[in-house]
Amino acid sequence: MELLEKLNWRYAAKAMNGEKVSEDKINNILEAARLAPTSSGLQPFEIIVIKNQDLKEKIKPVAWNQSVISDCSHLLVFAAWDTYTEERINYMFDLTNEIRGFKNEGWENYRQMLLNSYPQKDAEENFNHAAKQAYIAFSQAIIAAAFQGVDATPLEGFDPAAVDEILELRQKGLRSAVLLPIGYREEKKDWLVNLTKVRKPMEDLVSVIE
Repeated sequence: MELLEKLNWRYAAKAMNGEKVSEDKINNILEAARLAPTSSGLQPFEIIVIKNQDLKEKIKPVAWNQSVISDCSHLLVFAAWDTYTEERINYMFDLTNEIRGFKNEGWENYRQMLLNSYPQKDAEENFNHAAKQAYIAFSQAIIAAAFQGVDATPLEGFDPAAVDEILELRQKGLRSAVLLPIGYREEKKDWLVNLTKVRKPMEDLVSVIE
């Protein structure tokens, strides 16, 4: 299966060569993330795509000085909602009604259930839930990159508060959750490139209940 071949090919590149990824491929990666499933279909996050080199250099020191930050083609920042609000929930439900062209009583009841639940919860709890949804899209972006022969390096090693400040995310009701540099591996500088991929055996990972 071609997809599994690509997933075996991919790894978390530790060095990138600065070569630019085509906008078509970047758009495919973003579209895969956009199509990801999320809880109640709310898509409680945004993706900030950074091409500006000066901005990447500014983020690098608060991301453990990892070279892939500055040497990638595009830096994707997955930023989750800081909390759920009535406005945000209603926007997605209204958008659904608009696109589908009708209202459904069950759907509207479900809207009301969410409005009676999420906005009353602690903001930190809501952010953590939203961040989990961002990770689903993040994972699909990695898969889409691999399918196109593009490297994508998942990064949790950064100071979220500092990235939030640099990108002024808090003013937008967002908080950075995870980073994804996109680019092409620099094999001569990457200690990981030729090492065998290691994953648990299937029998240690999967239990089947019949």
